[in-house]
Amino acid sequence: MLPSLLAITARRLRVFPAALCAQTRLYAAAATERKKFYENVSISHGEGGFEINLDRRKLRTPQGKIFTAPSEALAVAVATEWDCQRDVIKFYTMHLTTLCNTALDNPTLRNKEQLITAALKFLETDTVCYRVEEPPGLVELQRNEWDPVIEWAEKRYNVVIGSSTSIQGPIIPTETKDVFSRHLASYNSWGLLGIEFIISQLKSLVLTMGLIDRHLPVEKAVLLSRLEEEYQIQRWGNVEWAHDYDLQELRSRTAAGTLFVHLCSESSTIKHKLLQD
Repeated sequence: MLPSLLAITARRLRVFPAALCAQTRLYAAAATERKKFYENVSISHGEGGFEINLDRRKLRTPQGKIFTAPSEALAVAVATEWDCQRDVIKFYTMHLTTLCNTALDNPTLRNKEQLITAALKFLETDTVCYRVEEPPGLVELQRNEWDPVIEWAEKRYNVVIGSSTSIQGPIIPTETKDVFSRHLASYNSWGLLGIEFIISQLKSLVLTMGLIDRHLPVEKAVLLSRLEEEYQIQRWGNVEWAHDYDLQELRSRTAAGTLFVHLCSESSTIKHKLLQD
């Protein structure tokens, strides 16, 4: 059993692209605390979009750009993050702000095509596509919980995905990659950044698209992404505070990423995507 679980861990660690790791390191310095320096948060409409004002100061990105959100709804959500801070600003709790900063500064200088390529790489190492051969209980759990999600995705996008017990994973047909590439291209660059962020949390493009398409709620998608861990916890128990903290953090980041994708997608883009599907 142990070798199988080690193989799963190794496969899951492979999915992080270098670009995503680089931008995470760049903004790691922002994941600290700072004494709150403002009283009121407001929103104004500027030339580049909707701006966030902290008292009379305009919010700026880590690179010094004026913070602008492409939609009023996203600006309201970001403003809420800032308004919820108390005596100390906890930047590591402000996932929407961080995603917007990354989209505005684009520290890794990636274009839309590169974002799509990065997202598609996850399909080759998708969590729900990798299966164990033992123990029987986990084999059955993966089949019962993951097979319906794969079947949904195959029917939804008219593709073949499949699963495998090999450490190399299933062979994803070129046609399947092409379909997902066209679908991802219907999102703007902000939306693609959010999709990649969700994928990095769940280690799964399939689960991510289930979330974005509103087929799966956040709680269910997170549970499915942690199926092996939950199985081990049920058998051997858990470190109470560590497990609960990790679970809540994963839910928080996944929910924020999903909200980000929906709020930053322009209506024209959404209509165009629906016409393509």
